[in-house]
Formats: sequence, C-alpha cells, structure tokens
Amino acid sequence: MSQQLFVEIVSPENEIWAGEGDMVIAKTTDGEIGLQPGHVPVMALLAPGSVVRVLGGRETGEVRVAAHGGFVSMANNRVSILAEIAELAEDIDVDRAKVALDGAESAGVSAEDAEAQARAERARSRLQAAEAL
Repeated sequence: MSQQLFVEIVSPENEIWAGEGDMVIAKTTDGEIGLQPGHVPVMALLAPGSVVRVLGGRETGEVRVAAHGGFVSMANNRVSILAEIAELAEDIDVDRAKVALDGAESAGVSAEDAEAQARAERARSRLQAAEAL
C-alpha cells in the first residue's frame, strides 16, 4: 500500500474534514502548492478565497473545500489547513453564493471597500469549490 497524507481541515467553529489523501492542492499567497507524501515541511498563508483540494480523499476521489483566510502546514506526512472560515463543497448553497456574488459585483466593488471585496472573494471561492463557476 502506498503512503498517504493525513489531512485535517479545521476552522474555529469545527473540524471541516479529516482523512487520508494522496495529494493536497492549495492556493497560497505565494502561489499554488501541491503537497504529497515526503514533501519537506512547509507553512504558508492561504490566499484569500482559496479552494483546497484533497486528491484521493473519500470514495469520490476528491474533497473540495472553500477556505477563507488562514494557513496550511505540513510536516511528517500530516497536512493541517487552519482556516478562518471553511466549507465543504457539498455543504455550499450555490444559489445563495450566486446571489452574494451578484450583489457584490452589482454594488461595484471598489478597491477601498475591503469588506465588499472579501464578500465577493468568499462567494467566488464557494462557487469554485462547488464547481458552479
């Protein structure tokens, strides 16, 4: 049997998902990172509105999570995603996310309105995680 990663994805409210996977792909502030068994230890900030993918997780073969803020760390084949807010793709209300994105975009998100930008990023990452964008 090949070696796998133990992956845990948590937010301050609860554990979102934990299990084994072959690879974790996450977008960091320095770019996209792929983590496989044997990867050197790493710690990085998650990019705003990230989609974290765990390949080889669950019976579907892939776990997708919308993660907002936080960081990813890996050591000894253990990956921890610690996110300020996180949602499993199958738990995302796609219609609600579309309405939130439309509302943020129609309001004309400006560079000065950080909260509106954050709402738009969260809505986009939810839709990307749910593969609806």
